[in-house]
Amino acid sequence: MDIDLSILLASVLAGAAPIVFAAVGETLSEKAGVINLSLDGSILLSAMVAFAAAYSTGSLVLGFFAGAAAGGMVAAMLGVFSIYLNISQVAVGFVLTLTARDLAYFLGNPFSRLYGPQASPRPLDVLKDIPFVGQVFFSHSLPVYASMVLVLCAWYYMYKTPMGLVLRGVGENPRASFARGIDPRRVQMLYTVLGGLFVGVAGAAFSLCTKPGWGRPQGAEGTGWIALAIVIFGGWHPVRAALGAYLFSFLQVMGIHLQDVFPSVPAQVFQVAPFPLMIFTLLLTNTTRGKAAYPSGRRPSPGARFLNALTGAPPASLGRSFRPE
Repeated sequence: MDIDLSILLASVLAGAAPIVFAAVGETLSEKAGVINLSLDGSILLSAMVAFAAAYSTGSLVLGFFAGAAAGGMVAAMLGVFSIYLNISQVAVGFVLTLTARDLAYFLGNPFSRLYGPQASPRPLDVLKDIPFVGQVFFSHSLPVYASMVLVLCAWYYMYKTPMGLVLRGVGENPRASFARGIDPRRVQMLYTVLGGLFVGVAGAAFSLCTKPGWGRPQGAEGTGWIALAIVIFGGWHPVRAALGAYLFSFLQVMGIHLQDVFPSVPAQVFQVAPFPLMIFTLLLTNTTRGKAAYPSGRRPSPGARFLNALTGAPPASLGRSFRPE
């Protein structure tokens, strides 16, 4: 199997862009203490709305804005029911993901299998000519560039700014934040909607960039659940979550290449394989974390240190509704 490494890595970055948007958005939401289980349905609904808007107007920009708005509206409904009405976040999320999925397939039927606008690659002048690096990082479409920049911006915002400190403080201890004059429910609502907007961009990136078009199946089914798992895999840290997204994309890309190596194996096997492999990686990471870190009082092994670096503790108030006294 002869694979050009630069093309392989470029494909991984391009394929991971929607998952990065969704994983970073969910990281922001969960850092504030809100679990958004509507991701899978929200991505499909946003993909449909984005494609329909772009097809009807001929504008990719409006398509992305429409997709983001759809994701934000789903997240806002989750926020209202769970944050302000104190209904279980898990229950509301499951209902919303099923509703959004069915709504996407029903409303999107007139746009099925139509050819519409799509984001084309825009290599960056000068930078694209750098050997190897230019091919890998600087020969993509604008959504892919935006996904890479988003990871760095989210990390800086969460860990280097006062607003990020408020975000993390509310997720850890909303009552202490409330005692200091911060409205936890307002903060949680803000980041739930913001996370939903990024999830909506993820759906738009699928139908307008990574897997252009709309149909049933669209190709994004199951991605929301993977994004939720990646947030855990990344220890609720945007950079590590992005690494998990790139790992999943790598498994998908390798599945495509392996189809040529093993032509007798049904193509569906390679299409499904990344999902159980990713789940196995998550189980391996979380079951070995801490167990081999300090055997017999000795220093942790390099493998144990690597696994511990990939994981982290969830926000203390994750999934718990705050009720002011």
